[in-house]
Order: sequence, then C-alpha cells, then structure tokens
Amino acid sequence: MKILVTGGAGCIGGNFIYYMLDKYEDYRIVCLDALTYAGNLKSLDSAIKNQNFKFVKGSITDKKLVNNLFENEKFDIVVNFAAESHVDRSIENPFIFLETNVMGTACLLDASKKYGVKRFHQVSTDEVYGDLPLDRPDLFFTEDLPLTASSPYSASKASADLLTLAFHRTYGLPVTISRCSNNYGPYQFPEKLIPLMILRAQDNQSLPVYGQGLNVRDWLYVEDHCKAIDLIIHKGSVGEVYNVGGHNERQNIDVVKTILAKLSKPETLITYVKDRAGHDLRYAIDPSKITSELGWSPDTRFDDGMEKTIAWYLENTLWMDEIKSGEYAEYSKKIYG
Repeated sequence: MKILVTGGAGCIGGNFIYYMLDKYEDYRIVCLDALTYAGNLKSLDSAIKNQNFKFVKGSITDKKLVNNLFENEKFDIVVNFAAESHVDRSIENPFIFLETNVMGTACLLDASKKYGVKRFHQVSTDEVYGDLPLDRPDLFFTEDLPLTASSPYSASKASADLLTLAFHRTYGLPVTISRCSNNYGPYQFPEKLIPLMILRAQDNQSLPVYGQGLNVRDWLYVEDHCKAIDLIIHKGSVGEVYNVGGHNERQNIDVVKTILAKLSKPETLITYVKDRAGHDLRYAIDPSKITSELGWSPDTRFDDGMEKTIAWYLENTLWMDEIKSGEYAEYSKKIYG
C-alpha cells in the first residue's frame, strides 16, 4: 500500500505520518509539502530515517509536479492535509487560502481521477458549519447540516469539500471527508491557541485573548484524530462525511488558565484584546456517525492531552527556538506585539 500525505510537515499531517509508519510496517508513505511558514521539516526528522518514507518538496498547486508524482509513485490512497489554516491570516489575505485550499485540492482530485487512486480523503474542519450559540449547549454539528462558513478560511475549506464530493458524483472518484474539531498536540505551529499560549507563557510575555475569552471550542488530541482518519480511509463508506470531535468543550479563557496553572505562571499575564472580526461563538461536534459505523471514539481526556502537549513543548525547545527565530517571529511581533 502506498499513501500520499500532503501537508505532512504540519502538525496533523506529521503526526499522521508517524502513526501510520508505526502501525503499518509494509506501507510506503510519501509526503508532499511546500514547507511554507507553518511547515517544519525538522518535525519529520525521525520519519526521514525510515526506509518506508519519502519526502518531496512542492506545492499541491503545481499541476506538473503533482501529475509527475502520481504517475511515478502510483498511489493507492491520498490524504490531503495541505492547507492554509489560520483564520487570522485568512482575514488578512484570503487569496492565498483560495489558491491552496481550493485550487490545490482541485489539482489533487484531478490527478487522483487520472491515475486511478483507490481512495481520496479530504481532511476538513468543523468550521465549515459556521458556529453555534453559546446559550444552546444541546446543539451540535452533524454531517447533514448546511455549510455556512464564517471566515475566508472556512469558506475555502467548504469549497474544497464540495469540490471533493462533486468529483465523486461526477467522475465516480472514491472519496471520503473528515471534519474535525480543534486539534492540539506535538508539532503544532504557535499561531494556534494552545502552543501560542505555552510559548508566550514560558517567556513571561502577555497572553492575548480575544474579547472576554468566552468562545467555546471542542478540543481533539491529534493522535485521536489520526486514529479516526486511519479508520475512515480503510473502512469508511465512499462518498461519506464523518465528523471527528473530542467531547472536550472548553471556553478559550479556561484553556489559557489551564496552561498557566500547569506552567505555574500568574493569570496576570492574560491580556484581553479586540475580538476577531466575525469570531465564531461555539464549535461542538456530534461524532456519533463515526462511532456507530466505525467504532471510533476519542481516547484522550483534555487534561491528559494537555499534560502530554505541554511536556512535549518543554522537551523540544530546539524545535520551538527555530520557529521563534524565523518568519513567525516577525508575524508574531506584528500581531501580538
């Protein structure tokens, strides 16, 4: 079995590569990644030493490169993690999100159709559903809800989802889609809430919290997400969408306070800043479909996952230092001061 993993130098893709190499000794994994600001090849240091792994630098928007890769490698499965994924950046510059998330996905879908891929899996997000009210904890995202994206990022992911399903209906391409809640864990780029707060708290910098920090997110430990995708690509029904959530709803401010407590840092580091434009109120996933059909459920409690995540960042300071000294340093200074 040969699998193409796009965006594998990012957090979820990288963790998925390690998970698959560890579980399937006879699988070949090829990673295609453009190594943009959030892609870190050091995240794949151990994978590169594995004879069943190959790294290719390139963009999913490069049609010639993609077609040559598909022709030469003859992939059985494609798992598309490659995406611009930070909402704040999509508000600043939506066009790069359309290029990568929509046109890049179209390029992969076209190559998958042309070269007879047996399963194309699109990794998506719960943000395509829009948001839920804070005063209705009984409401959850289900797979049959309409797509009502709020940001340029989520609109680009919703577009990619629709395009993926269109390739299934129009061309018969065997596809599946997973829509996950907020991931956290090793190798996550520190523009995301949890690593951002860990990084800044360790340096005794102010912790910027949008509004009053009352927005709610459903947190999913990245290894649990990897297990879900593994199940979907092997046992999921073609043409279906599966929601993947952690049953770990938390207000943003509570997540920040949890990090401060675990690092023995004072809450006086918290600084409330102007709210994000169009900030979604609450995300909450109903994963009953993947549970009933494929037997998946999250194994990691939020507190346990946070312990492991914080420990990883504290033990991998060189990985963090490289990020702090690169392009992200300028972006961070611009956004957070």
